[in-house]
Amino acid sequence: MITIDELKVQLDNKSRLLGVDMGTKRIGISICDENRKIATPLETIEFTNIKNLCLRFKELILENNIKGIIFGLPLNMNGTEGPSAQSVKDKIKLIYNDLEISIALWDERLSTVGSFNLSSQLDVNVSKRVKNIDQNSATFILQGVLDYINK
Repeated sequence: MITIDELKVQLDNKSRLLGVDMGTKRIGISICDENRKIATPLETIEFTNIKNLCLRFKELILENNIKGIIFGLPLNMNGTEGPSAQSVKDKIKLIYNDLEISIALWDERLSTVGSFNLSSQLDVNVSKRVKNIDQNSATFILQGVLDYINK
């Protein structure tokens, strides 16, 4: 894994990033535009196993000129890492070994709350908000990274 600053240096023109909200059952995926300004929801994957997840990541990487993946790291509210953060890190190690693409972590505290609140401001009904919460959380995570690297 690398830092966001290290990832920024590696990016070339027209390369894109994926954002990932790694749940235990569902995984939200977002993608940014080629100029790395705007993150948009892409899909939600039902998690079955790492092998299938890596196959889907490989497809997305090839189809979209992806140069890095940003995973949300579920820290405790006091900033410490708990069991959820360790579980995500363990999965990321397996993913990295299979994909060999740059991977960085981003603090995802309150990303679910933030994406849920944002969609409520957009007047999206509750059932759609719940259905899309994983990919919207991934978008919230990725947009935070984009805002950081573009400042």
